[in-house]
Amino acid sequence: MAKKTTLKNGLRVVAVPMKNAKSVTVLILVGTGSKYETKDINGISHFLEHMFFKGTKKRPNTLKISETLDMIGGQYNAFTSKEVTGFWAKVDRRHTDVALDWIADMFLNSKFEAEEIEKEKGVVIEEANMYLDMPQSFVSELFEELLYKDQPAGWRIVGEKENILSYTREKMIEYYKTHYSAKNTVVCVAGDINAKQIEKKMNSYFGKIEHSDAPGKVTTMEVQSRPEVLVHHKKTDQTHFCLGVRAFDMFDKRRYALNLMAIILGGNMSSRLFISVRERNSLAYYVHTSVDATTDAGYLVTQAGIKNESLQKAVTLILKEYKDLKDKKIAPRELKKAKDYLRGTMSLSLDATDAQASFYATQEVMEGTMVTPEEKLKLIDKVTVSDIKKVAEEIFSSQKLNLSVIGPIEEKEKAELEKLLVL
Repeated sequence: MAKKTTLKNGLRVVAVPMKNAKSVTVLILVGTGSKYETKDINGISHFLEHMFFKGTKKRPNTLKISETLDMIGGQYNAFTSKEVTGFWAKVDRRHTDVALDWIADMFLNSKFEAEEIEKEKGVVIEEANMYLDMPQSFVSELFEELLYKDQPAGWRIVGEKENILSYTREKMIEYYKTHYSAKNTVVCVAGDINAKQIEKKMNSYFGKIEHSDAPGKVTTMEVQSRPEVLVHHKKTDQTHFCLGVRAFDMFDKRRYALNLMAIILGGNMSSRLFISVRERNSLAYYVHTSVDATTDAGYLVTQAGIKNESLQKAVTLILKEYKDLKDKKIAPRELKKAKDYLRGTMSLSLDATDAQASFYATQEVMEGTMVTPEEKLKLIDKVTVSDIKKVAEEIFSSQKLNLSVIGPIEEKEKAELEKLLVL
């Protein structure tokens, strides 16, 4: 059972004891990301994440930072999303103190040296280029650009090259001081731990974090009156696309029905779209449906990589399944299968200490509260066949449809694709 305490400086600490676990994960989540940026500094959250690995007074360079955990076989990394930035370390339970000291040192004492910032610009630009060369990844960014246009939710997390080249040490420190606060930060420790001992250690490691008000973010605006298509022409051996609809944010109770609907559509190898698009029509190697829900927006999307000449057929097959969910009630057996699948995958994933840390810390940072897996599953179990149909009727309308495509698609095909987007 997770236990939350709040230090005097406002920092929230979550301890997740896991009996018989052989590892311990320390995860720091900060409530900031690309949605908290302005256009002139878009990408700075991600760039700053990189700079935490460049050295502290105690560990003066990248080598000293990395070898601390390499020498004990630990795993570690960091990540930036639109609303959260995270840093984590996973170690043998005997090395919990090493992980705590390492992550606290990086988080509080990074030097952000000007010379290192200049060097890292080349690294981040190559990372941005790498994603451009990965259509399976880039098409998802295009989908969000199509949904949200020129507002923070529609910008690339990594930022554009012009911005990356403009970063200075002053900008980095200013962003760190204003957006990294005890008030919007959660430290979670999961594994073979004693919760009371962890709380005491947190005071010594993180008691210095300042309690200041971090800036908020601009609320995402969702405006759409007709189906939209975004085509990115690229010579590829396979056409990748995202076809989806606007849906609900993470606070909407309908999200449980939505998650089950995504499983029914394309959540596994026996889902409707896997059978229809891959098995019966041999159009794709991968096809899957997922849900994205943030604090102020959300969507359901199906993504696939298909034969270049089969885009229209694949889109038509997916729309048919969307329409079928809207027009007909699913069988009780299909809903039960989706619930059992979700229960099983959640149980399997939460065996790991890093998954437990992420499960609880993400809830606390983004929602300000935590529920247990069992409590979440009870809410999912309450979803009925009628709930699925009602949600389908609400989201599957022509004016909410969006399609992003990467492949050797000519501009003239865009009009033909737009004509297909009818529910």
